Amino acid sequence: MRKHSRIVAQLQSVQQDLTSFLNEDMINQACFQTGHTWRKRVLTPFVIIHWFLQQILLQNTALKHISLLANRSFTDSAYCQARQKLPLKVFELLLAKLFSSLQLHAKSDGLWNGHRTFLIDGSSVSMPDTPELQSKFGQPGGQAAGCGFPVAKILAMFHATKGFLMAVTVAPLRTHELSQVGLIYPMLQSGDLMVGDRGFCSYLHIAGLVKHGVHSLFRVHQRQKVDFTKGRKYVRPNEKGKYTKGLPRSRQVRKLAPLDQLVDWYRPDSIPEFSPDGKRISIRASLRLRELQYDLAAKGFRTKQVMLVTTLTDDEKYTAESLAELYGIRWRVEQNLRDLKQTLGMDILKCKSVDGVMKEIYTFAMIYNLVRLVAMEASRRQGVPPERISFIDALRWLRMVQEVESEMMPLTANPLRLNRFEPRVRKRRPKQFPVMKTPRKKWKEAFLKQEVAA
Repeated sequence: MRKHSRIVAQLQSVQQDLTSFLNEDMINQACFQTGHTWRKRVLTPFVIIHWFLQQILLQNTALKHISLLANRSFTDSAYCQARQKLPLKVFELLLAKLFSSLQLHAKSDGLWNGHRTFLIDGSSVSMPDTPELQSKFGQPGGQAAGCGFPVAKILAMFHATKGFLMAVTVAPLRTHELSQVGLIYPMLQSGDLMVGDRGFCSYLHIAGLVKHGVHSLFRVHQRQKVDFTKGRKYVRPNEKGKYTKGLPRSRQVRKLAPLDQLVDWYRPDSIPEFSPDGKRISIRASLRLRELQYDLAAKGFRTKQVMLVTTLTDDEKYTAESLAELYGIRWRVEQNLRDLKQTLGMDILKCKSVDGVMKEIYTFAMIYNLVRLVAMEASRRQGVPPERISFIDALRWLRMVQEVESEMMPLTANPLRLNRFEPRVRKRRPKQFPVMKTPRKKWKEAFLKQEVAA
């Protein structure tokens, strides 16, 4: 068996159905669906994708390293050119196939009160400074031209318990996550539950989820007024005036507890009735929601009080304590993004074209889910929750050079460390270098002139 098929050999010893998208027939079928043709030579689509997976598996190593691993059967330039010719749609189809397979595993396992539960959050990734990427994604403000790097905004949705990456979108830097969240709706099913921070708490987003039969649990946005006073006043729809300032824009329906109530949120006036293409936006006039507040006394957390809003209005089935506990696991999305960006190395991409960047991100998503697949199988065999299996340990298992045909080795199961926290500080000091405030070419010219003058 060739080295580039080693990942398949390893994963087939774990679980067959989720790795079928890696076999040569599936990859060739994805190419045929996009109309891509190729000649019979060393760098077939199957070989290209598997070496791309191997490259990402080795922390996005250099192209020359890949040609060395292949015993110089092809040059790094030939591999790069062949990868550029492979259509982006092929990667999209393979990732969709993987997401579809993961949906089956998330259908009945890891449910919360009968609901498939997903965590959603946004992040960003940096990439090389090329005109094409600058034009597409843009760079952070406050940086001089030629001194910054393009940054893309990504929106990721993870399975709450298994940690699988279920959906990912890529957009320019100055794009709010809510403008991309509609692309994730097709991945959801009626009865699912989405958990997110206050950035996703908007009337339009919650109404869109309700339209698809999806429940939500979000932290209340800081601009949303919440008042638990019984019989309080509120701002009625289309009501304006100086006496409405500071009042909540929701009608209190019933108090469930001192800090737990049912309310009606009204559609804001700022939501347009028509989309830019002239179609009427179908958004219901009000939403029956539940607002609750609880205190947080855990060490290491800056927030002392948390305000939540949810569509789970049954206070007997969904107690305030269980909802608070559920929102407490939202932090796992930060850990998942850390594994994706820092452990795997997706925080700084290497491709220099828009298509290349998209292919790179999709390949990172595939590798991340394959590592999660290994962790899930290890947790099943050891009888522990998936979140207790070390991500880096599962990654190291996939990086093993030899082919794995024997029984899967036990992976490290992290102990339960309740109330553990670590301040975000560094002990080792970084080396001090001046910050580049002008393009490197101009800086070199100025430096040479200074030396000549000296």
